[in-house]
Amino acid sequence: MGQTQHLEKSEDTEIDVITLQNMYKKFVTECPSGLLFLHEFKKFFGVGPFAEASEYAESMFRAFDKNGDNTIDFLEFVAALNLVFRGDLEHKLRWSFKVYDKDGNGFIDKNELRAIVEIIYHVRKVEREDPMVSPDEICDRIFKIVDVDEDGQITLEEFLAGAQNDPWILNMLRLDMNPYSWVVEQRRKSAHF
Repeated sequence: MGQTQHLEKSEDTEIDVITLQNMYKKFVTECPSGLLFLHEFKKFFGVGPFAEASEYAESMFRAFDKNGDNTIDFLEFVAALNLVFRGDLEHKLRWSFKVYDKDGNGFIDKNELRAIVEIIYHVRKVEREDPMVSPDEICDRIFKIVDVDEDGQITLEEFLAGAQNDPWILNMLRLDMNPYSWVVEQRRKSAHF
């Protein structure tokens, strides 16, 4: 009874039981092993093995793989979908930080930032004030504003503060959390090849 009341009260922030059951049926149908592997994740998003989109998908996969076992189980899948569709800005930024922090050490260095910025630059065609701005210039500007202690690394706290205090930084750091348009674009590209 307490759980039912909780679900009714938080309908806007949590996935309801019926939706969860339907998601589980679809997940088990698509992933009979109960686990989603990287190659299946890429296939779902229509991503081939060698493009910038492949690196972006791998980064997303790592961020969704909470326990680091190189698979996404149903609970990780639900948590990811809940974040994608219902998470608040801070949760989405925390997830974005994980994508940028490729080595998982809790800091983003210039190489990690540049790797994701270059992927986004090519995959999403990032809306830029000046189309002549390079990924290196974007990284330098982000570091100048966000790396407050100037130690060459961006902490989670610096990442959150920088993104929440500067709209340009927010636009650059926040990753596209709604994969629908990205999936459509990837499938459109693969249909032309």
